[in-house]
Amino acid sequence: MTKTRRSFTDEFKREAVALLEGSGRPLEHVARELGLQASVLRNWRRVAQGHPPRSRSGAPAVSGTAIPAKPDEQTAEIARLRRELERTRQERDILKNDRGPSVRLRVEKRAAL
Repeated sequence: MTKTRRSFTDEFKREAVALLEGSGRPLEHVARELGLQASVLRNWRRVAQGHPPRSRSGAPAVSGTAIPAKPDEQTAEIARLRRELERTRQERDILKNDRGPSVRLRVEKRAAL
């Protein structure tokens, strides 16, 4: 048997939060009296206080649009990432070389003799 998800009006949510804040009773007691889960009432209180709503997993809900960084910040980040990539490529090339720099020097000295 599938449970249907209940929906509540904005007015009911506001009144529930006002009851919670005005009564001075614990959140769990007020939620039980209203037939709600404590987490639901807690989320409504967060939204009423101006915080973003939380998703069902407990993480902040994502609005779908990310705030773009300033162009100066993006340019600086790109430059930093390019430097890091170049350094990483150089390290890779050094480690990839089977003959380390000391082996190369010995070979060059033998050739000079």
